[in-house]
Formats: sequence, C-alpha cells, structure tokens
Amino acid sequence: MKRTLILAASLLMMAVAPSYAQNVQLHYDFGKLLYQKEGKSLATRPQLTTTVEMFHPDSFGSTFFFVDMNYGKYLSDTSQGGVLGAYWEISRELRFWNFPISIHAEYNGGLDFQPSGVIYNDAWLPGITYSFANKDFTKTFSISAMYKVIPRNPSPHNFQLTLVWNLWFANKAVLLSGFIDFWREERAWQGTKYIFLSEPQIWYNFNTIKGMEKFNLSIGSEVELSNNFVGKGFYAIPTLAVKWTFR
Repeated sequence: MKRTLILAASLLMMAVAPSYAQNVQLHYDFGKLLYQKEGKSLATRPQLTTTVEMFHPDSFGSTFFFVDMNYGKYLSDTSQGGVLGAYWEISRELRFWNFPISIHAEYNGGLDFQPSGVIYNDAWLPGITYSFANKDFTKTFSISAMYKVIPRNPSPHNFQLTLVWNLWFANKAVLLSGFIDFWREERAWQGTKYIFLSEPQIWYNFNTIKGMEKFNLSIGSEVELSNNFVGKGFYAIPTLAVKWTFR
C-alpha cells in the first residue's frame, strides 16, 4: 500500500512527466478470514487500512512519504475500536547530475497498540537508487541498495534491497504497480533473520473514461506476499481497495 510513488518521483528528474503526487487508499484485508488455523492464525489482524502517499520533486531530487493506519477492535475492549496502529516511511532522493542514479536516504517507523501485534523497530536506510523509464513513462522501475540500521535490534547492522515498478496498459486505464523488499533483521521470537515482502497492485482508473476525466477514483486489489514478515513462513493476503488521486 505504498512505495510506487518513490519511483515516479525519482523519474521526474529524468524528463518532464505528469505529477501524480498525492493519493488516499482504503483497503479491506482478507488475512483474518484466510488464516484461522492454529500456528498461522491472524485473528487480531486489522481488516481495514488507509494509506496516504505524497511526493514532492524539486531541483535536486524528491521527497516521498506514506502513512499506513490500521483499524479494528482492541483486544481488551468491547467497543467499536479505532486506529490500532500506524506505520510510516519518509525518503529523500538526491541527485546533482544528469544520469539515473541518486543518493537515497530513508527512515521507517511506527507503533502498534495491540499487545500481540507487529513490532515496528525504527530503521535508518542510506543507499543508492537506479531508475529507468521508457519514453512515454508507461513502463518504469527502480532498484535501491541500502545499508539498514535498526538501533533497537540485537543485530543493528543490516541491509535492504528494494525493487519498485509501474506498468500502464490500455491507454493508462489499467495500472500494475508494486514493490519487492528483501532485508536482514534478526527476529529472535521467530528464529528468523531474512524477510521478504512484496505488494503487487492492480488498479482500474475511471478518469480514462470519456466524460469522466476529472473523476480520479480507482478500484483495485493488492496482494501482500511475505515470508517471515507477518509471522514465520509464507503468507499471501489479498485486499479489495479504492483510491482517490489528487491532481
């Protein structure tokens, strides 16, 4: 539910392109329904998530951030619940030259109010990013190699590799986007050290319909594919989603 704007932001330094700078997403998550068996139960996983994304390009690169907020009922509360946790990432691409490699700096962090929920350790990620786009920006991707510092982890010195893509089809009516993260993080409670996370998305954009050019609503889906992220082992968790893009 994130990251694809990082690629668009870095590529703006390579050519003049439309700026799709902010959007708000709402996802209904099926993980709680799909994983109910003992050993892989996601009984406390929130079913609703909102994501806010923004990037701002300038003469020397771009700034990007996103915020995820999860909604549900508190474990010790019988009320309707509310925001159970929040997670955010903010990153800066910095470039003083005319080739598609930039200096990357990033911070990740958040908190979870559920006592059995995910632990969000603060992380700092310096590195480099390579970006590519075809002439009409319908095919773009970037890859980042980063040194990942997790101060509160028993093993604070780690690495992360990130791949981000955007593929437009049918005169930009359909967008395939997403990212892949692979990083090292010691998780003693799981007995694991390496984590894989990918969130491919598909969107249909209503503003490509004649007469609806200013109706910036999209509908789509995301599949969270992970290994040792949600819990030990592999998970595949789909969502149904809507998105509004501000232009």
